[in-house]
Amino acid sequence: MSETDRHPFLTGLSKHRGAQPTCVVIFGASGDLAARKLLPALYNLVVDSLLPADFHLVGFGRKAVPDAEFRVQAAKDIARFSRREFRPDIWRHIEDHASYVAGGYDEPAAYEALKRRIAAAEKAAGRPLQLVFYVSTPPTVFEAILENLGRSGLAARNLGTPLESKVIIEKPFGRDLASAVTLNSVAARNFREPQVFRIDHYLGKETVQDLLVQRFANPMFEPLWNRHHVDHVQITVAEELGVGSRGGYYDHSGATRDMLQNHTMQLLALTAMEQPRSLSAEHIRDEKVKLLESVRPLRLGAGGDAVRAQYSEGLSGGEKVPGYLAEKDIPADSATETFCALRLMIENSRWAGVPFYMRSGKRLARRVSEIAIQFKQPESGLFAGDARYDLVPNRLVIQIQPDEGTTLVLNSKVPGLEPRTQPVRLSFRYATTYGSNTPEAYERLILDAIVGDRTLFIRGDETEASWRLFTPLLDSWASAGRSGLESYAAGSWGPAGADALLGTHGHAWRNAGR
Repeated sequence: MSETDRHPFLTGLSKHRGAQPTCVVIFGASGDLAARKLLPALYNLVVDSLLPADFHLVGFGRKAVPDAEFRVQAAKDIARFSRREFRPDIWRHIEDHASYVAGGYDEPAAYEALKRRIAAAEKAAGRPLQLVFYVSTPPTVFEAILENLGRSGLAARNLGTPLESKVIIEKPFGRDLASAVTLNSVAARNFREPQVFRIDHYLGKETVQDLLVQRFANPMFEPLWNRHHVDHVQITVAEELGVGSRGGYYDHSGATRDMLQNHTMQLLALTAMEQPRSLSAEHIRDEKVKLLESVRPLRLGAGGDAVRAQYSEGLSGGEKVPGYLAEKDIPADSATETFCALRLMIENSRWAGVPFYMRSGKRLARRVSEIAIQFKQPESGLFAGDARYDLVPNRLVIQIQPDEGTTLVLNSKVPGLEPRTQPVRLSFRYATTYGSNTPEAYERLILDAIVGDRTLFIRGDETEASWRLFTPLLDSWASAGRSGLESYAAGSWGPAGADALLGTHGHAWRNAGR
């Protein structure tokens, strides 16, 4: 009996988007990311008939875990975190093709064991498999994994064919410019660039992908998308929660490394880049790199382009919460920022003189990620200067999370005999228009990697362009210690310095998420 006879839901799987027979190897398979995102994503792709019929899963980690235990725990994780209902019939097929290899990430013998496990999977499939390695580990072992994949020959398998190996690397891709350059060199020594998929899950979010459609498929917007019509842009990535149990990790990272250098800069690049020559991955990524390279170097120090702060105790969700220095595993003299706000200027003909403001932090007023493009108010016109009319600037707000959608703020006449106006909001929400059970970011990105679509992944020169901007800032903060580090109450929108950053240009932060 064939696989598709035993499992009818597999019919036609291998045809969708050209997905080749594949073995996915997850390094760090017992970690939190695998449990919450990666395993549920793979399961949902199977449910949606998007993976090849010959799909195998191998977990890899330091801890010795029997195959049966790995399968049981994976089923529990999927049942808990998947957006789809857990179906035992579907899980049985995945379970039949799931196994685990234990070993050190720097131990060549462990990769020989992995090769044997892959060979067994290929024997069971009766054909060679594409290998997709997902590096979901602490960044301290990224280099060891890449080097051992190269030395073992696993990286070079089937080069130049549809079955060539691929590697997905989680963030953070480096801590600064020097480490990013080193990691790129290690990757290039063992893989060709088309084999490397540097993942930023924000690029898999529907509204982030929709940015190109909003800009270039709607002729009403693109003619206005420039310095002549845009007053300024605000990008907010805010979190309500504190560091929780991640204090030890977070204190070595901070808000700038954790969110701004990667996620938020990707939002900036897609918002401000020039129209690509085509929708090909390389043309899109070319324009993102050009945009990042055109950002003016940050002015450092007092009165400069950056503000950093730590949260102090306050109210979050109506409950009193501790300050950062009182959190578990945080040193009493920590200078790590939990909030960062930036003013960026882009030195090209499209955006000259238009400030782009970015902010991200922990323990802010609400969880929200959005891009707000505020258009200029005409200095003259039919209604300008007339006190009877309450005119506000037009604004386009793209909500990325938690309520994905788009809002356009316009001026409208208030019904009645008095000549009055008020702002109105034209909105749509993805959940309302398309349904709430849309694929999660990791589903899209994992599938794209399997089929070799690099559009939503970050190229090596792109990571270096971003770190080139941030490294001098981070170095200056490291030298200053706690000097110049502001504070803000948990549950607020950040420190006074962030307001002053906009106030010098006559701007103010909007109430994000509203």
